[in-house]
Amino acid sequence: MVISLFLDVLSANWYIILLFFIVAILYSSVGFGGGSSYLAVLALTGLLFTQIRATALLCNVMVVTGNVLLYIQQKQYDWKKVIPLTLFSIPMAFLGGFLRISQTFFFILLGFTLLFAAITMWVSNKAVTNNNKTSDLSLTKNAGYGGVIGFVSGMVGIGGGIFLAPLLHLTNWDTPKKIAATASFFILVNSISGLIGQYTNPEFSIDWGLTSILLVTVFIGGQIGSRMSNQFFTPAQLKKATAILIAFVSIRILIKYLF
Repeated sequence: MVISLFLDVLSANWYIILLFFIVAILYSSVGFGGGSSYLAVLALTGLLFTQIRATALLCNVMVVTGNVLLYIQQKQYDWKKVIPLTLFSIPMAFLGGFLRISQTFFFILLGFTLLFAAITMWVSNKAVTNNNKTSDLSLTKNAGYGGVIGFVSGMVGIGGGIFLAPLLHLTNWDTPKKIAATASFFILVNSISGLIGQYTNPEFSIDWGLTSILLVTVFIGGQIGSRMSNQFFTPAQLKKATAILIAFVSIRILIKYLF
């Protein structure tokens, strides 16, 4: 019975599973998570938008947990700076996930979010600097940025790293390595918080059969990619290619739900 159900899910969604597997390999090979790409793939399917949000967040948790543990071992976290960013983002991500929103509103918000992500990916290399000079944002600014990003992330179903990392680079918040570590931690805690918020929403729904397979797929693909290193693509090449694909998806979504 279980095997039969597994085969049915596999045959009906093989293209989604394959795309997740490819994305996981490519992104992990250059040290990325790929959350925006997972969300873009799911947006092109017939899944309910409530399922899309929950599945994307679960995949985020699967992808970034290992990165966070690694960064902790490497002592890349300045908790005095990280905690203010996440202090308000966690409850706001919960609130964003809990709110009832319409399908149309979700996809319009998703379209603009993915378009922003595409633009950010395309120009992000210009924003990254190896300048050793860092600046400390005030507690109010850290909390404000984290809260706003967390709220939007909870509604859309992303971890918020795609918003946070460019902002921290532009403000010289810290070194690129520590910004990457902070973004991973931010994605993890806000994905979990957003999931809890969605779960407490009466409209929460998720296809556990498909989601379970996707989680295993992402994990296996990530393990393969991390061992391949960057043999085929550089981070810059992957960002550029992904930016084009995500921009295409975002424009397609916006045309469908705005016009």
